[in-house]
Amino acid sequence: MKIKTMFHQRHVLMCFLLLGFYSTAFSQSGYGLWLDYEKVNDASILSDYQNQIRSVYFLGESETLNLAREELKLGLNSLLGSSIDFSSTNSNNASITVATFDQLERKTQRKLKKIDIAKDGYYIGHDSGKIVITAKEDIGILYGVFNFIRLLQTQQPIDNLAILDAPKIDLRILNHWDNLDGTIERGYAGKSLWKWQKLPKYIDQRYIDYARANASIGINGTVLTNVNANAWVLTPSYIDKVAALADAFRPYGIKVYLTARFSAPIEIGGLSTADPLEAKVQQWWKTKIDSIYAKIPDFGGFLVKANSEGQPGPQNYGRTHVDGANMMAEALEPHNGVVLWRAFVYSEHDATDRAKQAYSEFVPMDGKFKENVIVQVKNGAIDFQPREPFHPIFGAMPKTALAMEFQITQEYLGFSTHLVFLPKLYEEVLQADTYQQGKGSLVAKVIDGSLDNHKISAISGVSNIGSDLNWTGHPFAQANWYGYGRLAWDPYLDSETIAEQWLRSTYSNDKDFVKPMTDLLIESREAVVNYMTPLGLHHMMDTDHHYGPGPWVSELPRPEWNPTYYHKADSKGIGFDRTKQGSDAIAQYADPVAKKFEQLDQVPENLLLWFHHLPWDYTLSDGKTLWNSLGIHYQKGVDQVREMKKVWEQMSPYVDPISHKEVSMLLDIQLHEAIWWKDACMLYFQKHSKLPFPKAMEKPKHSLKHYKSLKHPYAPGI
Repeated sequence: MKIKTMFHQRHVLMCFLLLGFYSTAFSQSGYGLWLDYEKVNDASILSDYQNQIRSVYFLGESETLNLAREELKLGLNSLLGSSIDFSSTNSNNASITVATFDQLERKTQRKLKKIDIAKDGYYIGHDSGKIVITAKEDIGILYGVFNFIRLLQTQQPIDNLAILDAPKIDLRILNHWDNLDGTIERGYAGKSLWKWQKLPKYIDQRYIDYARANASIGINGTVLTNVNANAWVLTPSYIDKVAALADAFRPYGIKVYLTARFSAPIEIGGLSTADPLEAKVQQWWKTKIDSIYAKIPDFGGFLVKANSEGQPGPQNYGRTHVDGANMMAEALEPHNGVVLWRAFVYSEHDATDRAKQAYSEFVPMDGKFKENVIVQVKNGAIDFQPREPFHPIFGAMPKTALAMEFQITQEYLGFSTHLVFLPKLYEEVLQADTYQQGKGSLVAKVIDGSLDNHKISAISGVSNIGSDLNWTGHPFAQANWYGYGRLAWDPYLDSETIAEQWLRSTYSNDKDFVKPMTDLLIESREAVVNYMTPLGLHHMMDTDHHYGPGPWVSELPRPEWNPTYYHKADSKGIGFDRTKQGSDAIAQYADPVAKKFEQLDQVPENLLLWFHHLPWDYTLSDGKTLWNSLGIHYQKGVDQVREMKKVWEQMSPYVDPISHKEVSMLLDIQLHEAIWWKDACMLYFQKHSKLPFPKAMEKPKHSLKHYKSLKHPYAPGI
């Protein structure tokens, strides 16, 4: 254990040396993320901080506490521009005391004893004029240190602190769709971080930096492999490699999880079946799981995609999702492991509306899953679209713990070439009211377990992280990783606060930068909805790679793979009828929500065509026809990107030249592709409407034939 500790500390030291020596280079490359601790440039605020922070009394020794101490030292020295004295022996003159609650002086304990610090939580306050950072656990100290540094980064007052904070969701997980060959499905920022060939002997510095970044925003779990799983990762040689990653991540409070291929007993176990009710299959999984925990005592558990899009599962043997999930859960239970069982299912043998299928399949199973099974549900019923109504499963399975699955990588939102601030999307979903237990039954309350008093809660985000120097491809895509982490910690945060925090931590605290850029970020998601899928349209992306528009695609073998399945444009109108007269998907929502979606005078116009097929000349609330409004929305999306470009040009005084040029070039691409979306979609829809384009819409630059001819066989992320 001592050797392992020394090994880890060597890498921690390397991390901080690198950050110290190359902070300028990191800042310009984006490698440092939101953790580039640049000196406070406001003289008045700097002087105030320096007067209040002169020395630190830091108690405790553990891998996690040592990381917290070094992080605080790096943060204070960098932000304040001076060397702060750290001591573990003399508290008399210290400005800041950092210690777990049981290590605090008795008099301080007595003053703070009424403060109820929850698991993983922390308290930052004052005692006799001195700042105290405390927690019940070591990881809480690390989280508290990161939050205190964030206060300084964002130039908040620290003279009257009383912050009691803890995560509202237990399992805050990143899902990496990384394959063992180094590729990433739906990855747009390079290859996988995991260098399997070099593991377990070689611990890349990037693993440490990755763990540090996740800990700074409270993420405490990572699924290392793709949901389209490869059984090979469960073999002994790969478990040794996974164990090395688990050792590197553990001091940062991060557990590792793996995707489990349901047919693994056949593919790597030599069995003839993977039937979950067969005793030999159950024993195989028990033995396999025991062997994993022998190498990784705090292994988190499995994420499973079963009987979905060709993946094997219990239904191959006439069994149910309950049979499959509970079989794995029983083997994991003695180790406190969990099964995250994905509800993303739709079948070529089911002719009903794809949006209904997951609900129809899973809701009847409510109450049948073991307590350590968490059903993981995408935010919407189709597939990570620019806008979807919240998934009707949320609130409809009160006896089952449900995890939210968001996509951080921008599969359907322009990849890593488009600037789209996704926390606005996440907030919209989390704050949606399911009405399943009356008004106020928010999706957020389903996810954090408070609505139905679940013992365990979870949230997952499909990662946008890769080997690109700046981690996420687009510099502003870092904000989506950051924002996901902040909302995983507290799903009630508003996206504007998150945007401002990230901008201040990453770029500048100048109000002339923060205000216009916060507005830009908040507007950016609506811009992409406008130029891709306005008024409730969805799944209009070209086939397979999902790059660019393809509303004309109609010849794929499964109907629900075709964009024409979703928009149903014809000579009469456009939209998917999910009312009682159509697929009746609306009936899966609680009555107050269903009634709102059913009635044309109540349904939000931004979801209009998700639930209704309407004539081209249907009149919207603003008096415009549906056809004209469609064209105006597409044009508005283009104009919003043009405005984003103008705002960004004005930000050059606040951003280093390399970063500014990089984002400028990406915005040029985004504008070009926004126009492409507008022109291609409106030309195709005009084939059906036979109507002239609205005057407010710029006329297409090319013919529909031209747009249909565009092919992209090497688009990334497939």
